[in-house]
Amino acid sequence: MAFGGLDRHKTAAPMADINMTPLIDVMLVLLVIFIITAPLFTHAIRLDLPRVAAAEARETPQTVTLSIDAAGKLYWNDKPITLEQMRAQFNEAGKQKEQPEIHLRAERSTRYEVIAQVMGAAQQAGLERIGFVTEPPAADAKAGQPAQPVAASAAQ
Repeated sequence: MAFGGLDRHKTAAPMADINMTPLIDVMLVLLVIFIITAPLFTHAIRLDLPRVAAAEARETPQTVTLSIDAAGKLYWNDKPITLEQMRAQFNEAGKQKEQPEIHLRAERSTRYEVIAQVMGAAQQAGLERIGFVTEPPAADAKAGQPAQPVAASAAQ
């Protein structure tokens, strides 16, 4: 690399070389940072989600409670239904001008496959407002308050 000399001649041109050393240093530092942090983004964490503290969702006139027990049986507003009947109900609700909000209540030991089927059927019917109903934390139940279900609203 040409750094230029101390002796200046009248014919000497200014230094036109780009000093690449700092650029290479920065790129190597970024490469090391990405190599170290990349595995952290793909690391899976086991979560046990059913107990959360959330504000109670206000009841709207068009609210449907869809419950799923541990065996995977479905209940539409506390009435047992099959998966095909639920899909028909979702299609009917999806055609309404003002779509109802679905409050999904699933037992802790319910298979995720059943919940995914319900959410997929709701999405295919065009329903976008789904709330997940959870129990309040155990600290609230110990304080003498009755354990009331709480709906945490989520959009698909």
